[in-house]
Amino acid sequence: MKKELSAIDAKYEAQKIAFGPMYFQAVVALRDLGILEFISSHRKGVTIEKIVDEMDVSEYGINLLIEAAEILGVLDVEANVVRISKVGFFLLKDEMTRVNVNFMNDVCYLGAKAMTDSIKNGKPEGLKVLGDWPTIYQGLSILPEPAKTSWFEFDHYYSDGAFPDALKIVFRTHPGTIFDIGGNTGKWSFACCDYDNDVKIKILDLPVQLNVARKNAEERGLADRIDFHAIDLLDTAQKIPQGADVIWMSQFLDCFSKKQIISILKNAHQASSQHTRLYILEPFFDNQNYPAAHFSLVATSLYFTIMANGNSKMYRIEVMKELVREAGFEVIETYPLIGDSYHTILECMKSAQ
Repeated sequence: MKKELSAIDAKYEAQKIAFGPMYFQAVVALRDLGILEFISSHRKGVTIEKIVDEMDVSEYGINLLIEAAEILGVLDVEANVVRISKVGFFLLKDEMTRVNVNFMNDVCYLGAKAMTDSIKNGKPEGLKVLGDWPTIYQGLSILPEPAKTSWFEFDHYYSDGAFPDALKIVFRTHPGTIFDIGGNTGKWSFACCDYDNDVKIKILDLPVQLNVARKNAEERGLADRIDFHAIDLLDTAQKIPQGADVIWMSQFLDCFSKKQIISILKNAHQASSQHTRLYILEPFFDNQNYPAAHFSLVATSLYFTIMANGNSKMYRIEVMKELVREAGFEVIETYPLIGDSYHTILECMKSAQ
């Protein structure tokens, strides 16, 4: 049971929200100016005077950022000596935190002001700061830097860690042909080719994304094992072709609304035989071991609202299972939190007629 906050503590928590964007940018500046790394390199602490002497930043700027970081618990300051805290260490050295900070700063921050309009209109109104597309997916391969790098680092961080165990699960039945739905840059398809020398892959995605995947496949000498099928799965007239032993969807369905997910899964259903296995890899926010993961995934839903498409989110596991059932599939196996990742795999097959 949560402890009841006093009025004083509740008011303080409210101020954290009110000034949150400013404090976030102060930490980004502290990192990007090299001040946080400099302080971290002095394990016993360093005086403010030495920081001012060594860094190419004004005394005013250094004091300003240190004071903000002390409030946040990023730095500890005692008798004019500054030390990095555990929170500061994670901001500086932890990969998950680095990826999240860059994603928020480079992809989401400027567009976040459009949250209210995005909710009202059901469109990613914040996306205008990056480009003129109806959703971010049409522009992924041509996003301006540093947004492009930060987007793909974020996407790959939350999927690549699951691949080793996912490959073992998918290849237990020795599939001959795998359809990679929403294959993006092709990382999963390439991993499949490395894992099994005989498997054939078909990547299905928007044309702009297939251009990137095709180029990557050619560079890896895999063009003879990977086919490319352009498709917009929001267009119900465009059908997934027949012939897959496995249909793979990695962090794909969270890019759509519940109604759209059912439509996409029904499309996969018409393409499936009674022996086709559908694997859905997702980081369900209510199926995590650590509060940091839960917190990050719920925040990711807000990104979908303002920047991605205005109508999708990260889902609870039982919500996704129900959508799978509505589309005519049965979840025959659940693999929770595979490997050292945040992901669950749902293994599905056509429901018995």
